Amino acid sequence: MNRNELYANIKRKRSFLCVGLDSDPALFPAHIAALEEPIFEFNKAIIDATVQYAVAYKPNLAFYEAEGAAGWAHLEKTVEYIRKKDPSVFIIADAKRGDIGNTADRYARAFFGKMDFDAVTLAPYMGRDSVEPFLKYEGKWSIVLALTSNPSASDFEMEMYEKVVQKGMEWGTPDNLMFVVGATRPEKLAEIRQLCSDHFFLVPGVGAQGGTIAEVAAAGMNDTCGLLVNMSRNIIFAGRGEDFASEAEKAARGAAFEMSQYIR
Repeated sequence: MNRNELYANIKRKRSFLCVGLDSDPALFPAHIAALEEPIFEFNKAIIDATVQYAVAYKPNLAFYEAEGAAGWAHLEKTVEYIRKKDPSVFIIADAKRGDIGNTADRYARAFFGKMDFDAVTLAPYMGRDSVEPFLKYEGKWSIVLALTSNPSASDFEMEMYEKVVQKGMEWGTPDNLMFVVGATRPEKLAEIRQLCSDHFFLVPGVGAQGGTIAEVAAAGMNDTCGLLVNMSRNIIFAGRGEDFASEAEKAARGAAFEMSQYIR
């Protein structure tokens, strides 16, 4: 999927919503937790409820790896189910990989060769070698951490994000590389957009962490929208009872409606 195709999906759905599948079994409703495949069944219900509003889904791999082989099976089934439900959806492996050489090659093969992900999040601390193997896959995306939404991003990222963005633009193109830029510092989001006019941003931090859709749109939108705003807990755990899927639908519908006001 290239940038124009992603933008076409955003215009079609009138939304730039990415639903984060941070599927924590400890927070599942009791009737889901009791099932044989609780993570997949939870994800399936969330996808059914939100797919008309979501242009992207982002499984956070920690919640699947923590369950061992069964968790990986649930992840594979989740990706397959999204593809069947809406083949146009952009699927992100939130893996935050960051190794080099043959190791990076193997990671790229795992997500792009063996599993049907469109993109993977990457930590660029080790430089070009940690990103380049992922850029070799046609139609796939590397999503490089630039300035994240967590408070301790100030430990290192505040000193490095400009160089990360500048180097990232040398490594990839607006059709295969985007940046993670958090919603919790909208003034920095605006600065990064000035540095980087054409690339898409994956934006965490809206909702539970305090960022807003309005601030993100004002600071970060470009001529092709250029934004995928991730929302996880505020959608998938909007309800904790048997009506959790309908509550997720309401939350996703509300977010998409607000986003639609900013799409040109």
